Amino acid sequence: MLTRIGDMRSREVISVRDGSRIGFLGDIEIDTQYASLAAIVVYGRSRFFGLFGHEDDCVIPWSDIATIGDDAVLVDFTPQKRPPKRGFLANFWENG
Repeated sequence: MLTRIGDMRSREVISVRDGSRIGFLGDIEIDTQYASLAAIVVYGRSRFFGLFGHEDDCVIPWSDIATIGDDAVLVDFTPQKRPPKRGFLANFWENG
């Protein structure tokens, strides 16, 4: 199957380990020395309409890609979960 990078940008990336939706494929990393695909990148979600930046991007190595379908990319990868950040008011009330 031949496809273009532009066509892959709209594909959803799903983990086969737990069935979780990681996000949408945003970019591809290419190893220019060996002319091979190195990884896919799922951009982090924006915070409050992008005004407060974005979450970290998820870089998935090419070796962790299970299959590329017409609508989704299945990966054998689980992104690391971080504890939620506490807001300003929670820290303010706790520390006084």
